[in-house]
Amino acid sequence: MSGISVLHLVLQAGPVAKGVLLLLLFFSIASWAIIIAKLRTLRKAERQSDAFLHLFRTSKNLSAAYEEAKRYPASPVVGLFREGFRELSQHGRGNPHPGGNPGGMPLTPPAERGGEILEGIGRTLRHASLKELSQIERHLIFLATTGSVTPFIGLFGTVWGIIDAFVGIGAAGSANLGAVAPGIAEALIATAAGLAAAIPAVIAYNYFVNRIRGIGTRLDLFTLEFMGLAERLVGGR
Repeated sequence: MSGISVLHLVLQAGPVAKGVLLLLLFFSIASWAIIIAKLRTLRKAERQSDAFLHLFRTSKNLSAAYEEAKRYPASPVVGLFREGFRELSQHGRGNPHPGGNPGGMPLTPPAERGGEILEGIGRTLRHASLKELSQIERHLIFLATTGSVTPFIGLFGTVWGIIDAFVGIGAAGSANLGAVAPGIAEALIATAAGLAAAIPAVIAYNYFVNRIRGIGTRLDLFTLEFMGLAERLVGGR
């Protein structure tokens, strides 16, 4: 194989092998684009969520927090808060301070009505949490597909290349190493390309799943915090 480069082998490959390599190149480029975009998205979401949670816990009232939340459009916690605030506001309970009930507003409904209000808020928060997580998880399925499919696409290219190489050897009537090696090497490039596409996709997928699980925990904790606040407001405490 002296003097024969990988690029030369690719250029000399048959149409099926080139098609396999182009398909793997597409998967690889698309995966890296998703990885880079997802890294930016998650970093921004986490940073803005932390900033908003600090604002929420120190805000003088929920209405002010709602207005300030516009500064954090990338935060999934903000999406959750907005839905919960709107549901709470429908019952005239959107103004109080997160730490208590600074006077003036009639916040104590009948016990039956209070239970309905809290149930509605809880349902709204659960729905909003699922919606936010669904948005964050977008395109992860492509990384999972790339990680599971591209090795087999590469293997298909290798098997096809080996078959093609042996067919050529049979037609030429020569089976020496110099005749076999280039064809086998050409075929194995497809396996290497498949692994090159799959390995980063699998690593990135597992990494993103772990980070998104952390964001899901943030949303669950905020749901509990907001529901505790809602219970105090609805109960007039």
